[in-house]
Amino acid sequence: MTLNQSKAEPPASPARLRGVADLRGPAGRIEALLNTGRDDAPYAALVCHPHPLFGGTMHNKVVYHAMKAFQSFGLPVLRFNFRGAGLSEGTHDHGHGEVGDLRAALDWLQREYERPILFAGFSFGSSVGLRACCGDERVKGIAALGLPVRAGGREYHYSFLASCRQPKLFVSGMADEYGPRREIEAVVAGAAIPATLVLVPGADHFFAGKLEQMQLALSAWIEAHFVPAVAPK
Repeated sequence: MTLNQSKAEPPASPARLRGVADLRGPAGRIEALLNTGRDDAPYAALVCHPHPLFGGTMHNKVVYHAMKAFQSFGLPVLRFNFRGAGLSEGTHDHGHGEVGDLRAALDWLQREYERPILFAGFSFGSSVGLRACCGDERVKGIAALGLPVRAGGREYHYSFLASCRQPKLFVSGMADEYGPRREIEAVVAGAAIPATLVLVPGADHFFAGKLEQMQLALSAWIEAHFVPAVAPK
């Protein structure tokens, strides 16, 4: 299985989905979609996609399932395409300028909803998201799905997680070729608490055939740390 396996999401209900026209980042216009939530939702959520040079967009199936996990708690969820992906302006910047794209999305969510934010990212999106969100007081929880350690000839380093004190979830496949189990365990062991690791048996980097297990792990984390505020009345 290769990094360009970015499957499209199934159709969404148009009543709960709208395009975002006014999101701009350092490289220009950012293409984005907002799945609306409950009016009284106390959090907004942001979900980021895998590597755009290998087909990653906001329509990736892992991203879609992560969005659905947040939606199940009534939260509004923003997804967007990093610079150079889809209709977003600019060119790929190897994870550097993409941090600015993500922070622009956080700014938009803060203006739109004026409430704390939860984040989830898949693969490249999780790496960029950890760097952008750690230490940002607006972001109350960070989920890294399929966190890469070695991919596309590049090594990813996460020593900064030692000072990242927000609740963190790491969900990886036990057969993830871009994040081997021992190396993911070492990353999580070096992260500031609270940090939770869920290893999905038999899952590869893309959670092929295991998307529901990934989604359940994310939903359980949301419930454990944040559900008291969103539980039905």
